[in-house]
Amino acid sequence: MRSSWIAAAVAALFATQVQAAEVEPAVVYDLGGKFDKSFNEAAYNGAERYKADTGTDYRDFEIQSDSQREQALRNFARRGFDPVIGIGFSQAQAIEKVADEYPDTHFVIVDAVVDKPNVRSVLFKEEQGSYLVGMLAAMASETGKIGFIGGMDIPLMRKFACGYVEGAQAVNPDIEIYENMVGTTGSAWNDPVRGGELAKSQFDQGADVVYHAAGGSGVGVLQAAADAGKLGIGVDSNQNMTHPGSVLTSMVKRVDNAVYDAIDDLAKDQWSAGVENFGLSDDGVAWALDENNRDLISNEMETRVGEAREKIIAGEIEVHDYMSDNSCPAKS
Repeated sequence: MRSSWIAAAVAALFATQVQAAEVEPAVVYDLGGKFDKSFNEAAYNGAERYKADTGTDYRDFEIQSDSQREQALRNFARRGFDPVIGIGFSQAQAIEKVADEYPDTHFVIVDAVVDKPNVRSVLFKEEQGSYLVGMLAAMASETGKIGFIGGMDIPLMRKFACGYVEGAQAVNPDIEIYENMVGTTGSAWNDPVRGGELAKSQFDQGADVVYHAAGGSGVGVLQAAADAGKLGIGVDSNQNMTHPGSVLTSMVKRVDNAVYDAIDDLAKDQWSAGVENFGLSDDGVAWALDENNRDLISNEMETRVGEAREKIIAGEIEVHDYMSDNSCPAKS
């Protein structure tokens, strides 16, 4: 009896190892690189966590220009990697083309929709998380002036900004909010000098809390906040530890989980194509509280944001999605 149990366990273990070996993930990062401490790095962390948990290795590629997207995706698919994961909305056109060429390969795109039978499109309700950090910014501000700095000027960044403004105005209807974008091309995600300059300008105008959604450019925003003795708000990854005591919080977007789950689902034969959209209700977005910002968040702030979170999940507070109509009812 014992020997048959051992044989069954060994067989199950062997089957798991074989199954895991059949999964060969590949990740193509967006401009800014995998160590941007933000969006790309969240994807990297998801792949690394899966590797640590299962022993399954992966390959990745950091593009240096837009022209490399299609080439990188096609190269991974041609070499048999599966799934192939594209990070960022700018990968959409390339994935749409390469997915047709390799219909048996499973593709994932984060922050865009590609309607193909072998593509999983992962979206997030960034407006919900931004609403909560907007509330925190308004409660933390002593000047009644706060700021937002986005990366590339696209509707997705306006989505972050709109939620932030709505949350701040829910706390203080008279609050003044400055908005800037780093640029209009992909280089806007990797220009920390420009990010810092924009943050300094907002601080000079009286803002004392600035939220960035600017990828690698946001490193400059958080540095400028620390240098000025003001508060920054991080994005995508938890950036609280970059400048402890100067980062009020971070709007965490669980790109890491999206990457991890995509690989894991394929390994377990639970893959599904189509659109997945993650928000507060499934911890797809959240605000970060840890030892690095604990002293910056009062009990009252934590309670009010917790109550708002529950009301958003319950539908009692509706946060506007800028991308639904390319408009924002809240005016900064």
